[in-house]
Amino acid sequence: MPDDRSRRTPDPDASLPSAQLMRRAEGSDTMLAWERFLTGGPQAARPERHFVVASWLRSRDLGIDPRARAAPLLRDTDRIEGLRERHRELISAACGVFGDAADLLAGSRSILLLTSPEGIVLEVVGDTQTQDQGQDINLTQGGDWREDVIGTNGIGTAIATGRPAHVHAAEHFCEGVKSWTCAASPIMDASSGRVLGVVDISGPPTTYQRTNLTLAVTLARQIEMVLAERAVRERSRLLEACLDRLSSSDAAGLLAIDRSGRLIHSTGRAPAGLRVGQHLPGMDDEVPVESWSDRLPEGLQAEWFNPVRVAGRTIGAMVVIPTRAGRPPGGAARGLAAPRLAASPSEVDPTRSSFAAIVGDSPAMLQALQRARHLADKRVAVLIEGETGVGKELFARAMHGDGGAPFIAYNCGAVARELIAAELFGHVRGAYTGATSEGRSGRFELAHGGTLCLDEIGEMPIEVQPFLLRTLEEGVVYRLGETQPRRLDVRLLALTNRNLADEVESGRFRRDLFYRIAVTRVRIPPLRERPDDVARLIAHFNARLAQRHGVVPRCYGPAAMAMLEGYAWPGNVRELRNVVEELLLIPADGDVTEDELRTLLPAAGAVPPPDPPPEAAVCAPLPTPAPTPSPAVALPSSSSAPAQPPLFPDARPSSPAATSLEEAECAAIIQAVQQHHGNFAEAARALGIARSTLYRKAERYGINLVGAARGWGSGRMARN
Repeated sequence: MPDDRSRRTPDPDASLPSAQLMRRAEGSDTMLAWERFLTGGPQAARPERHFVVASWLRSRDLGIDPRARAAPLLRDTDRIEGLRERHRELISAACGVFGDAADLLAGSRSILLLTSPEGIVLEVVGDTQTQDQGQDINLTQGGDWREDVIGTNGIGTAIATGRPAHVHAAEHFCEGVKSWTCAASPIMDASSGRVLGVVDISGPPTTYQRTNLTLAVTLARQIEMVLAERAVRERSRLLEACLDRLSSSDAAGLLAIDRSGRLIHSTGRAPAGLRVGQHLPGMDDEVPVESWSDRLPEGLQAEWFNPVRVAGRTIGAMVVIPTRAGRPPGGAARGLAAPRLAASPSEVDPTRSSFAAIVGDSPAMLQALQRARHLADKRVAVLIEGETGVGKELFARAMHGDGGAPFIAYNCGAVARELIAAELFGHVRGAYTGATSEGRSGRFELAHGGTLCLDEIGEMPIEVQPFLLRTLEEGVVYRLGETQPRRLDVRLLALTNRNLADEVESGRFRRDLFYRIAVTRVRIPPLRERPDDVARLIAHFNARLAQRHGVVPRCYGPAAMAMLEGYAWPGNVRELRNVVEELLLIPADGDVTEDELRTLLPAAGAVPPPDPPPEAAVCAPLPTPAPTPSPAVALPSSSSAPAQPPLFPDARPSSPAATSLEEAECAAIIQAVQQHHGNFAEAARALGIARSTLYRKAERYGINLVGAARGWGSGRMARN
């Protein structure tokens, strides 16, 4: 007779991984908490992430129906096309990012969405099966995912809070979308802090993984960078157009306003209270530029307002303030206040004007600081050398100090070559096409009695260099179009990330000017030469940025710190600061993990870390290393383990010999190609890059992909 136990129904959960069982249990707890939250029943364990509970409260107060099955959908084709046209710049900026992600997400059961600032879906790419399922809840083009219409969800909650949001399964407010997990990050305008749109990664609950939010934040940052670069180019065209228009007019001042309503330039006289960088009320890209004339600040007249169009597009506006003799009729009727001169142009910043603002006590850094302190009170030219991101301007500001003398900073690579001479030496009225009608002081005159800091001096055109040399040698400046010398007392601090001696040998930089500006030199070491400063810098940025963003500082355990200290940091301190800031903005519990760092620093997994530090966690604030380190404590997390392999598996080589970022990338590429037996698509997916990027990097580094797949030596080809 068969044993009774053989007829028992098998436990369906018996074969599930423990991580998935934990996720199912957590989901049940969250579901119970949601039900009791709605019914007012006995308190249940609420989700550990407080932003979810706060969103539930907002959703309930807004009267959102928790039984809703789907988000509202815009069905009017004309309205959708109008919305896409209004946000064409955002869609265009995301085009490249979404194109690469489409290949990456194929077969992953995840989709990538781009929404408008209001939460209306504009674009969807990724797994086709999941796209079809998304139409059931209107997670498709035209879907309206604002928090105030569909309750707690990744897109709407990210917009409501202005921060990345990861909403998983039962954490959603409405019943119909609880079978989804979504990770969303807002795309922000760095100058105004406005939300420009949202990047969202969504899929069924089995696609949940913490790195999804990291990926969403990374993609949002890439789009922000594209938009920022385009904005810079557009503002340059606006300034050039303004100069052309102003050359034929008689004006007491000029204001240039970009398409987002930000004042980007002010020349001559302007009403009090206006400052460059200020966003003018009532002017933004939601309102046609042509209608801004009725929204001008007090003291400016509509007759002075001129939209600026380039290549058929309105890129901003200029306000030309006339002289009293040239004021158009009716000007007095508006009660124009007597214009006042702009404030002092000095850029002295007391928070950055001392050596105490420079973080670091490694031997290499202490040597640079000692030399800079010694030269600080010497009225000689100093050449400050260092790679991008090491903090050259911070050294320059510390050497200048905060004694009241002007500090004028100017980037030689940030202005068109034709304008550099006018910017440095000034010009008189009519000196050249585009010159202001009243003439203007140059940077040398503005820095009289103080310091002129010339950044990227290696970018200075060769034809301007003789004029700079003469000004430094003689201590006088001639404005363009003028024969009268103006005697100056200016101390020059020149900054460069180039080897100017090599530039001299190649004929791109004058030898006599090099010897004149390099009377004394200060070399700032790159971060890879001072790994001992990494922990101190992390503690500094962790505390300061956490306070700025109103979040709790993250904790860095020994393993994470070892990885960070072993990373090459090609972007130096600036890159480290960005990594710390991004980790603070990603909602997460517990210590910073190695997986998080591998996502943010793809090459970190291929760089051999140094000897591990003592078993201590680095948290903020830590102004000095703790005398008695305490072990890192692993905090419990409600989102600890993914239910499927991550989108970015570790591509760490088994025995790397990487001594530079290039070698680290080469090692990672060769290892990935070998691990996937020559399947280049899978290798690219493992590395977290597009297949086209894999081919491009292989060509750049001279990697024979076929040879690497077959194990031919290192896979590297000889370079000519």
